[in-house]
Amino acid sequence: MDLELRHLRVLCAIADTGSVGRAAVAIGASQPATSTQLRRIERHLGAIVFERTAAGVVPTTFGAEVLAAAREVLSRVDRLGRAGGPDGERPGRDLQLATDCPALLPGTLARARQLRPELRFTVSPGRDGQFDLALLLDHPGAGPRPAQPLAGRAVATEPVFVALPAGHPLRHHAEPALADLAAETWLLPAADGAGWPALFRAACESAALAPQAVRELPCGRREVLDLVAAGLGAALVPGSTPPVPGVALRPLLGTPVWLRYLMLWRPQALGPGLVDTLFGAAVAAYRELAAEAPHLHSWASRTFRPPRT
Repeated sequence: MDLELRHLRVLCAIADTGSVGRAAVAIGASQPATSTQLRRIERHLGAIVFERTAAGVVPTTFGAEVLAAAREVLSRVDRLGRAGGPDGERPGRDLQLATDCPALLPGTLARARQLRPELRFTVSPGRDGQFDLALLLDHPGAGPRPAQPLAGRAVATEPVFVALPAGHPLRHHAEPALADLAAETWLLPAADGAGWPALFRAACESAALAPQAVRELPCGRREVLDLVAAGLGAALVPGSTPPVPGVALRPLLGTPVWLRYLMLWRPQALGPGLVDTLFGAAVAAYRELAAEAPHLHSWASRTFRPPRT
C-alpha cells in the first residue's frame, strides 16, 4: 500500500472530529470503511496513530507528528491548486480573535505576524460573541463543534496531569490514580478555558470518586499553581504545563482526562491560504509549549505502544 492524499485526509478528518464515526460522515464514507482504512494506514506506518479513549480518539505522540506532516502536505497541494489565483484576502487585515487558552496565544500571534506582517489582531477573552478566528481549549467529544458558519481544526490533543505540592506523599509515584487523591482539596481555575469544573466532575464520576473538598476559584491556571505550590491543594493542568517551582506534575493512571486545542474560523472572513498560515502558527506554538514540558515527554515514552496486529 502506498500513502495517497485521500489517506492523509482521512487522518486529518479523524483528528479534527475526534471520532472515526464523525470523520466518516465528514468525508462521505461509512464508519466500517473508515475504520478499515485507518487500520491499513497504521499498519503501513508501523505504529498507532490514534488512541481510543472513552471521550473519543486522540493522537499518539507518533500520531501528532504524522498529522503535522499530513497537514503540511495537504496545505502545499491546496496552495499549488490556487497558484496564480486570488484568495480573497485583503492587505492590512483586521482580525477579531477570541481565545480562552492564553498559553497558546503569544507564540501563535508572534509567528503569524512574522509570516503576515500586514495582519492586525483585536483579542477578546472567551468564546462568545463575533470573531473571525478563535483559539479554544476544550476536550475531545465535547465543547464547540465546527458548524455553519464556522470551520475548525484540532491543533493538538494532550493528556491532563495532576499538580501536587512538591512535598506531597505521592510525588514519587510515576502515575498516581485519581482515586488515591480523594482526600485532597481540589483547586479548579474557573476562569481557565477548559471548563475544569465540568471536566473534573466527569472524571470523578468515571472513577466513582467522591472528592472531599472542591474549590472553584475565579482565577486562572497560574494563580492556582501558586496555591498548589503553597500546599493548599491539588489541581488538574494540561500536560504541556511548564515546570513550576514547588509543584510536582504527574500524569494520572489510565489517562482519564484529555484536552484539545482547537482553532475555529469563519470561512467568509479567512481565505484558505490565511487559514493555513494561522493554523501552522498555532501548531508551532503548541510544539514550543510541549518542548518545555519534560514530564510530558517522559509520559509519552512510557505509554508508547507497538502497532496492533
